[in-house]
Amino acid sequence: MKISSCFDSGAIEVVRLDDPQDIHLRLRQDNAADFRQWFHFRLSGAAGTPLRMVFDNAADAAYPDGWPGYRCVASYDRRHWFRIPTTRYEDGTLIVEHTPERDSIYYAYFEPYSHERHLELLGRVEHSPHACVRNLGNTVDGRDLDVVVVGRPAPGRVPVWIIARQHPGETMAEWFAEGLLERLLERADPVARRVREQAVLYIVPNMNPDGAVRGNLRTNAAGRNLNREWRAPDPAASPEVFAVRAEMERTGCVLFLDIHGDEALPYVFFSTAEEVPGFSAAMAAAQARFVEAFAAASPDFQTLEGYRPGRFGDELLSLASKWVAHRFGCVSLTLEMPFKDNALLPDGEVGWDGARSKRLGAAMLVPILHHLAPPAPARPVVVGVDPG
Repeated sequence: MKISSCFDSGAIEVVRLDDPQDIHLRLRQDNAADFRQWFHFRLSGAAGTPLRMVFDNAADAAYPDGWPGYRCVASYDRRHWFRIPTTRYEDGTLIVEHTPERDSIYYAYFEPYSHERHLELLGRVEHSPHACVRNLGNTVDGRDLDVVVVGRPAPGRVPVWIIARQHPGETMAEWFAEGLLERLLERADPVARRVREQAVLYIVPNMNPDGAVRGNLRTNAAGRNLNREWRAPDPAASPEVFAVRAEMERTGCVLFLDIHGDEALPYVFFSTAEEVPGFSAAMAAAQARFVEAFAAASPDFQTLEGYRPGRFGDELLSLASKWVAHRFGCVSLTLEMPFKDNALLPDGEVGWDGARSKRLGAAMLVPILHHLAPPAPARPVVVGVDPG
């Protein structure tokens, strides 16, 4: 048997591998910060062999509340991922029991989204007559930081910003961005067409490509949590936020969405902006309309479960959606998706996965259009007698 992780987003530490029924592993921390939860590795040479893999330091993960009810994902071809039902959290360790059918199998915390797929997505965008890819600068490691611009500035078209994957281990965020872009660029989709007529959309599918390639959970190559950098981004340590924020200042913003995943809560929900200083009644009404429209667009979304008030404390205005709400006075929301499953609509085979994230991204166009062009009040229908 062999375990390897020297590939895009690979991350694991092997403690013991001599007995397939007593494999011991450790979650590897981010390259420059003490966050750990993401794992992604390949196990080879064990077809038909019952495996018992113990993650010894699961209790030291960034979010240990994420383990109860969690099931590991696995794939033989890196395209089709499924859940391992015999996953359990016990005495501070995560235990995964599985008998692979083939000699090569990949295990991961969530369905990965590779850097190669990210580049392919940008390539597909460039083929669209409705969009272009614009480079905003370099990451800490020197990778490109790109924004997809859908539509061209024109009178009456307003700027909408959507960013994803500030936390690199939250791969569902880039799956979401892919689904949103695919629908948005669809020539025959009437909702997409209307959105393109009303707005110019600035979409950053991956805010943290360095952390994604390195297999980090939460930080960039310099060890910075990008979603705590928005109040005063450092151009050297958090150039990703510095560049995006500068471009937002240039374009303005009437709607902002920041796409994430939550380790513990098995729901799709928004983190809203009520606690932001200066949050007005008009902002509250617009936010409520947007939330209501999204609930109508996707049964995967709900409003009963979410973050408790005061969760972010003094950090509030260092978060992207809170800073944007304060700076631009617009609807500005953080969307969270589960690492586990959606408790409202569970799927025993895949849980929450990339495909479901893509569909949610596509559904997001409906509330975006509703926000850009609220429907006019319905005219009364007069029913009368035909005088003829």
